[in-house]
Amino acid sequence: MTEAGTARVSWYRAAAGPGERLVLALGHGAGGGIAARDLRAIARELPADGVTVALVEQPWRVAGKKLAPAPATLDLGWRGLWPRLAERGVPVVAGGRSAGARVACRTGRELGAAGVLALAFPLHPPGRPEKSRAAELLSAGLPTLVVQGGADPFGKPAEFPAVPPGTTDAEGRYELVEVPAADHGFAVPKRAAITGIPAVTVITDAVRAWLAARWE
Repeated sequence: MTEAGTARVSWYRAAAGPGERLVLALGHGAGGGIAARDLRAIARELPADGVTVALVEQPWRVAGKKLAPAPATLDLGWRGLWPRLAERGVPVVAGGRSAGARVACRTGRELGAAGVLALAFPLHPPGRPEKSRAAELLSAGLPTLVVQGGADPFGKPAEFPAVPPGTTDAEGRYELVEVPAADHGFAVPKRAAITGIPAVTVITDAVRAWLAARWE
């Protein structure tokens, strides 16, 4: 239970061999749930590396509503379930796709997250680059990885702000990995050089490498 309603967490436990070293908590976007291809791929692949993946369904989604509530309500739900995510005694990386990535950026530092994973970060509404949400990303104040489709109408990689050399995490440093030709849902056209399966591999490989480099 949270103040925004009942949320649901689906756990994908770290494999017994390496043991659990990290929890990666991922929220969904405003237009879909945890069945998104990127979330499912991460939940399938990362437990072998000792990473427990928690796929989080916000209360509005659990209640069967079709429209996501205001950002403040999304943040309220995330804050309410955070103790459940953090109770395992290992570092927790907060993340999500699209709207879920924004929630993680806004709340990660106050909740004590170890880092932020932003999948398909919605830098701006489609066709409205002047409505930039870059401030949310830059204010995360934590080690941050952005995985972005090369053809994402919510913000192509080239549209993201450059990070000056020497910038610290607290000042807005982040890493960005591009999934070539992919849209906001990480789908790619058949004519593209990369197909749907390799696109998912680009995502999981990028997340695996980033986590290993910082939380080995």
